[in-house]
Amino acid sequence: MSSRSRIRYGLAAALLALVGLLVQPYAEASTEPPPSPRSSVHVYGRPYGVAISPDGGHAYVTSGWFGRLWVIDTHTQQRTARIQDGESQDVAISPDGRRAYVTSLSTVFPAVRVIDTATNMEIGHVPVGHGPFGLAVTPDGRRVYVANSYSDSLSVIDTASDKVVDEIKVGSAPVDVVISPDGRRVYVANSGYGTPTSLSVIDTATDKVVGRPGRLGNFTHGLAVTPDGRRLYVTDLLGTVSVVDTATGKVTGGPIPVGSYPKDVVVSPDGHRAYVTNEHSDSLSVIDTSTNKVTDTIRVGGPTRIALTPDGRHAWITQNCCGSVQVIDF
Repeated sequence: MSSRSRIRYGLAAALLALVGLLVQPYAEASTEPPPSPRSSVHVYGRPYGVAISPDGGHAYVTSGWFGRLWVIDTHTQQRTARIQDGESQDVAISPDGRRAYVTSLSTVFPAVRVIDTATNMEIGHVPVGHGPFGLAVTPDGRRVYVANSYSDSLSVIDTASDKVVDEIKVGSAPVDVVISPDGRRVYVANSGYGTPTSLSVIDTATDKVVGRPGRLGNFTHGLAVTPDGRRLYVTDLLGTVSVVDTATGKVTGGPIPVGSYPKDVVVSPDGHRAYVTNEHSDSLSVIDTSTNKVTDTIRVGGPTRIALTPDGRHAWITQNCCGSVQVIDF
């Protein structure tokens, strides 16, 4: 990475930290006492990424400080395996549940580690661009797309060979990736401060950028696409969520005020709700997708990333501040 890129990323990181300290949470819709989480699973370190297996039986949680990937039985909520995997950042599971892909945020050997979920052993190590953060697997399981935040690019991994087959230039400091349900489009959140391209859209048939919607905020971060693929929910760390029509690339909803520093967003399997983790206001905002209004606010300490079980009844939320994962029933 060039010295200019390092300076730019360092300035962006400093600005983000300052924003987190200065921005106060917006007033949120619910004033009723929020329900308590059902339980908390301790995983040590500073957990960040979380993914649920397709059968809903296991949660996979990264813990960067200790370089671990934790495997948790979702029924008993007991840790069943600990995989030492380097400076782990985020995690994604293949559609058949047989592989876990973990970004390793090493400044020396940035890579995606491939884990066999049957044995919980590392079976592959794929070098990618600098600063790999978010990643996503295509619905057919043939490709993994990895956001390289320090090199402003997206690595494309062929899962049959576990090799990078393409690298796509996107916007500044990409951090999150989601793929449309039909597998035809990849959406990339570019978090660089002031970047004119908050969102990059990739055609998976050609691996070319086919859309660059304008700025959706100052610090674009979390992404979630609805089950029908028609809308994309995008968080801005300044405290809002925007809704993008995926057919036109136009903003059709928002900005929706949520809490402070909304890190992640996920849409329920039925498409009726979007859940937003507000890291600095210790809350989870619940958005009704038919009105794009916040209808509830649930107290959660320092929420970072969120994953739902396939039935949408349980949310697994990492707490980067607290070394644990909270589980909430809906």
